Order: sequence, then structure tokens, then C-alpha cells
Amino acid sequence: MSVEADGTEHSTDVLQIPRPDTLADLASLGLTLAESKQLLASVQQEIVAAQARLHAALRPECRTCGTPCQMKDYRQHEIATLFGQVTVRLPRFRCAGCGTTEAGVDWPPRVRSTPELDRLRAQLSALLTYRTAADLLGQMFPVDAGMDPESLRRHTFKVAETLPIRPATEAPMSAGAETVTLTLDATFVRSCENGERHLEVRIGNVETEAGGRQVFGAVAKTGTDLAALIRGNLDAVGRTPNTVLTAFTDGCPGLRRILLDAGIGSLPILDWFHLGMRLQHLTQVAGTLSSDTPERAAAKVVIVEEVERLRWRLWNGKARDAGISLDRIRAVMHHFRGEADGRRSVAPSRKLWTALRALNGYLLGQSDWLVNYAERHRAGQRVGTALTEGTANFLVNRRMAKSQQMRWTRLGADRVLQVRCAVYNGTLGTGFGQRFQAANDQHLAVVIAA
Repeated sequence: MSVEADGTEHSTDVLQIPRPDTLADLASLGLTLAESKQLLASVQQEIVAAQARLHAALRPECRTCGTPCQMKDYRQHEIATLFGQVTVRLPRFRCAGCGTTEAGVDWPPRVRSTPELDRLRAQLSALLTYRTAADLLGQMFPVDAGMDPESLRRHTFKVAETLPIRPATEAPMSAGAETVTLTLDATFVRSCENGERHLEVRIGNVETEAGGRQVFGAVAKTGTDLAALIRGNLDAVGRTPNTVLTAFTDGCPGLRRILLDAGIGSLPILDWFHLGMRLQHLTQVAGTLSSDTPERAAAKVVIVEEVERLRWRLWNGKARDAGISLDRIRAVMHHFRGEADGRRSVAPSRKLWTALRALNGYLLGQSDWLVNYAERHRAGQRVGTALTEGTANFLVNRRMAKSQQMRWTRLGADRVLQVRCAVYNGTLGTGFGQRFQAANDQHLAVVIAA
């Protein structure tokens, strides 16, 4: 039931739902999914028609001369909504004074769907494959437009292009964070671009002691400004001129340049995760060394002990002494000279020698960014980008890699990543002129009784 402009009430029967008088059949209990979808679509049509009738009774003033406009004609507009395609009969007005035509609505040009539908399609497409998202929409809602997977892909790209980068003047999530931890890392997804097997995806987190957290990411060599994303997310969690900012990277020079572009001049710390993984590989290889002779058995004991001592030195900030352990390992490696390769694998001594050379080069190149990790750990401070590794798993791999067997264009991967970040941060929907609530807002500002 609706109330017209003149105060009269208007009611319409939208759906007849026959049901047996008994509950002998459990399948006849309440509404079925098909009936509920039909009911929602019919109610949507009637609500839109009532809104159009009330809107037609209005008489706007001319924007040029201020004279009240008169009705000129009507135009039909097809709009896709979450509850079905609706036809809106919109009036056009004409000024009797200057002859100017007024549209009567200020909708964006060439709009064909409601913001809520755009947001939901983009959110589902960011969380699921396009085909699965289209099937889910068709199963749960009476949506009868834009259900093709290719349409969902285009809508997702369109939403991603309109996502704003938080300006520095935007109100932060918290008032003045004392400390902020920034982690920046890179992962890869399969590429369908010519001449490329993988695309580099750079992702990161900003986190405060109070628990405020934001994620960001961008595919390399796209138009997305990762430095601007970093600045916007730092401001969103409450960075001030007095905030103590600690940055972590895996040692990649490209990531350090991005931090410099973002205005972070302090040296980033080499995270322990990547260093620990290299040491773990060294430990595993040392454990597989042959001990078939007394000399090799004694040498293996020395190597295993020095690898553990090397881990202790790096963990406790004694990186300058790492060369002592490496030299002691090299001093006994001659006992494994002449070790033959296996039928399907390289000899463990050769693997160990390769791992030692790689670790030595890594430490030489990253010596300026090593710190006392044990001291930071005892103080309850972060020592690496393990959190970002988890972020790479849920933000990139679950949707874009792993068992999905997908290949991506550079633009497609970046657009989906931007929407996924917005969904996690709760900002999907806030960049459309506040035309609808954020995706994770559980408290609506207005409650409408039907």
C-alpha cells in the first residue's frame, strides 16, 4: 500500500500464494525460494511505480530563471535492481519563461543499474569466480539483468576504477596512532599476457597497536599508484607527525623504492620470515649430508652445529659474525668432495654449497637492514612480514591463484585486487557519493518499515 500525492491510499495485489490447509507436506511450509523471488520482484515494481507517481507531482524550478516548470512529457528508463529489472516512467519538465528543458532527476549519465546492485556484483566477483558469482546472484535474488559472467567482469572493472584513494585530509579510523607497522611484500599470479608467465603483485598491511589494520595491493606495471595507496592507508589508521613508523620488506630494492616514493625515509627492516626460510633450507640440506665415513660424519656434526649457531647469531643481531660460521662450514666441506649425484637428485653436498653461496650473497646485500630480532621479539614488537604472507594467501591466492587454474591480464588482476582490498577494508561503497552504505556496515542509519 502506498500514499499518493493527494493523500489517497493505493493498494495492489502483487502475488497470490496458494497453500494447503494442513501441514502434511513439509515442502509446502512457508514461502519457497521461487515464490519469494517473484514476490520481491513484484513488490519492487510497485514501489518504483509509486515513487515515480509521487515524483511526477513535483514541479522543479528552472535552473536558469527560477520560474516553476511545467510538465512536458515522460520518458521510460530501464533500471536493473537487486530485485529485478524495473521500468521507471520519469517526467521531463519545460520552463514556461525561457523554454529550458529540465530532466527532473540528477542521476549519473548513462546509468543502467542501482548502486546497491553494482556493489553486490563487484563484491561477489571479488570473492568468487565470475561464473560462480553470477550463479549465486541468480539463485538468491530475482536479478534478471547483468547475469552473464562477462557482464560481472565489466561491472567489477567499472567499480574498481571509481574506488577512491583516501586523501590525507580524510578522518582517520583512530585518533593519532603512536606506532604503526607497515609491511610490504610481493607475490605472483599466472599471466595470460604475451611473453609473460607470471605477474608480480605487490601487497602490504598497515597496522597499529590498537588493532587497526588496512590492506592494500597493486599489480606491477599498471596505472595504480601504490605509493599513494600506502600514504592513504597510513593516514586512515591515524598516522601523525609524531607516529613511530616501522617498515618491513623482503629486501627487494623495488619495494624499498616504493617506500621512498611514499615518503618513508627511514630504512626498512629485513623481515625475519624470508631470512628464516633460507636458514631452514640450509638446516634441511645439512641434515641430509652423508656420514658413510668417519671424516664425513665428523664434518656433518660441525656443519649442523654451525648452521644452528648461524641462526642464533642472525636472530640476536650479530650479523657481522655470520661470516665466521660460513668460513667454518667451508673449512670442512672438502670431506664431501667427489660425492656422486643420485639417480633423481643432486648430491646433498652440492645443494649445501649452492645454498651457502646464495645465503652469503643475500647477507652481503642486506646487511644494512638486519636488526636484533631477539630484542624486538622480547619487547613484543613485530620481526617480519609473516602477517603479509597470510594477507597474500587470502587476498590474492584464494581468488587468483592456487587451485583456481586461472590466468590473468595485468589490468584484470589489478582491478579484482582493488575491489578485494576495498571489501576487506570496509570501503567498498563509500566512493559513490555516499549513495549506499559500506559493505561491512552492520548498523544502517535509516530503518524503513514495509
